[in-house]
Amino acid sequence: MVDNPTDARASEKERNRWLLRRAMWLSVGAGFFMLGIKIAGYVLTGSTAILSDAAESVVHVVAVCFAAYSLRLSAKPADAGHLYGHAKISFFSAGFEGAMIIIAALYIIYTAVLKWLRGLELEHLGLGTLLTVLATLINGALGAYLVLLGRRKKSLILEANGRHVLTDCYTSLGVIVGLLLVLWTGWKPWDPICAIVVAANILLSGTRLIMTSVSGLMDVADPEVHKKIIEILDRETRRHGITYHDLLHRNLGDAQRVAVHLLFPGDTPIRQAHHIATQIEDEIEAAFDPPASVTTHLESVDDHAAAHERRPH
Repeated sequence: MVDNPTDARASEKERNRWLLRRAMWLSVGAGFFMLGIKIAGYVLTGSTAILSDAAESVVHVVAVCFAAYSLRLSAKPADAGHLYGHAKISFFSAGFEGAMIIIAALYIIYTAVLKWLRGLELEHLGLGTLLTVLATLINGALGAYLVLLGRRKKSLILEANGRHVLTDCYTSLGVIVGLLLVLWTGWKPWDPICAIVVAANILLSGTRLIMTSVSGLMDVADPEVHKKIIEILDRETRRHGITYHDLLHRNLGDAQRVAVHLLFPGDTPIRQAHHIATQIEDEIEAAFDPPASVTTHLESVDDHAAAHERRPH
């Protein structure tokens, strides 16, 4: 007996949501754990680099909590007030993560310069370095997992959170380099110098996330998505002997929304035209994962220009 395809898709969708929620709460727990490790490392060493790393973790905990809320909200179905659903929150979440990363980077630079000017006092660097290595390994593994799962399940929220975790990992790597240089050379300014270098790097990461957020909120067309839709429409309309125009598409956050006008010969029966349109919709939907949401508008090629001209502008 073959399972109902609709039920199978619903079951798969629910499983995906469970995987994403589990990964996000794993990220929340790890964020608090990492923060505790880094605060302990700073208390032990007085290192500017470790303090900056801890500051980035504070921002990360705030951001990941917002991301967890965003993931929950994005799964809510469409309602009377949100006819397209709530998935656009993913772009707000990415922008928020980016803004938090930038704030952390600026604070790192400020703290590093201030402590450098006031005089550097470092101690227990060996233990502090070991704690930072532990945090780096955990964050590296977690960040890679979140990014890969977010990409595979088309979750911008989870992918952005994973990138933030990796940013935290890169910060820790910079801290380790700085502490090792101080241990090897005895020159304390390596500590704030590495902190500043790391801060400059994560500024770029935060800026990229904000650009992704703005692109999604402003419905900037994805060239690859546009190319794929055009290829399908060209192929399918040519096969059925019809044409098309007024193609529109946008990223809703969890799927592509596509609208297009299909032009049929004036004597085409409505039943046949609808059947062809449905086939074309199915082809476009199946080309994306998750499936795109496609709407077609059927027109007669004989008088569609005149009909458009009669529209009020």
